[in-house]
Amino acid sequence: MAVRVGILGATGAVGQRLIGMLDPHPDFEIAALTASPSSAGEKYRDVAKWRVDSPIPQEVAEMTVSATDPDEVTDDVDLIFSSLPSSVGAAVEPDFCEAGYVVSSNSSNARMAEDVPLVIPEVNADHLDLIEVQRDERGWDGALVKNPNCSTITFVPTLAALEEYGLRTVHVATLQAVSGAGYDGVTSMEIIDNAIPHIGSEEEKLETESKKLLGEFDGAQLSLNDVEVGASCNRIPTIDGHLENVFLETEAELSPAEAAEAMREYPSLDLYSSPDQLIEVFEDPERPQPRLDRTLGGGMSISAGGIQESTFGLQYNCLAHNTMRGAAGASVLNGELLVENGYL
Repeated sequence: MAVRVGILGATGAVGQRLIGMLDPHPDFEIAALTASPSSAGEKYRDVAKWRVDSPIPQEVAEMTVSATDPDEVTDDVDLIFSSLPSSVGAAVEPDFCEAGYVVSSNSSNARMAEDVPLVIPEVNADHLDLIEVQRDERGWDGALVKNPNCSTITFVPTLAALEEYGLRTVHVATLQAVSGAGYDGVTSMEIIDNAIPHIGSEEEKLETESKKLLGEFDGAQLSLNDVEVGASCNRIPTIDGHLENVFLETEAELSPAEAAEAMREYPSLDLYSSPDQLIEVFEDPERPQPRLDRTLGGGMSISAGGIQESTFGLQYNCLAHNTMRGAAGASVLNGELLVENGYL
C-alpha cells in the first residue's frame, strides 16, 4: 500500500518539483496540498503558476489546497514534505510534528538544532536515529528531519568520499543558479549580463551544515566534524545547477588519481530515487557544466571534474541540480529513508 503524503508550500518552486517527483512515485500517494491563506480552498490548478517542465498531473490539478495547519490536513497522511519559507517553517513545522506527523523538510530553519537530523542518506543515514532523542526531548509523536542547503549538498558527498584521507581545511566558491532564489528571488535586470558576489546567509550554511553532516553520532549525541570550512557564494545567470570550486587540504597525501577513484567508488543507495552512480567524475577539465551535466542520474547525481594538485593540496569542481538533488529530490530521498527505517 502506498504511503499517503502531504506537501506544505505546494505552489512554490520546490513544492512543484516535489509534485513532479511524487506523482509517479510507486511508493507515495499525494493526499494533501497546502499553501498560503490566499490559496486555501482553491483548486491547485487555479493557484499554481506551474513552471515544471511537464504538465500538472491531472489528479493534483483538481485537488483543493488547504491552509498550512495540521488541523486542515487529513489525519490519514503518513508523511509530510515541507518546502516552506524558513520563517513559516519555523512557526508551523513543530505543530505538525506535535500533531504526530513525520516531516521531511527542505526549509532552512532548525537544520543546526542538536536534536534534528540533517541528512544526506548516502553520507550520514545513521544520523536519522536522532529522531529518538528528538522525540524524548520534545515529547513529539511525529518527527522533523531536514535536508541541507542546495549548495551544501553539492560538495559534501565529495568530501565524504575523501574523508579517509583526513579532512583538514576546505575552501569553496559557489556559482549558484537563479532558481535557488525562488521564482521572485532575483530579477532579470539584476542577473542578466551579471554575477552577484553575495547570497545572504549562504556562506554560513555551507560552513556549518557541512560540519554537522560529516559529524559523528554515538546514539545519544552528535558531535560536529572539526574540518575548517570557508565559503564564498555567488549568483550567476544559469537557470539550474550549482557549480562549485573546491580547494581541499587533507592530513594524508592525496593525489588527483586517488581522489577521482575514491569519488567514483563512493556508494549510492538502493532507494527508489537514488542514482546508480552517486558521483560522476569527468576526465575533461572543462566538465562538469550546468547545462550539460545537471540532469545526470535524473538530476540526483553529483558530478566532479578538474581534479588537480594545488598549493592547498587538491583542487576540483563539482556540480548538482539544485532544485532536484539540492531540494525536492533530497527531501524525497529522506522520505524514502524514513520509510525504509520504519519511522512512519
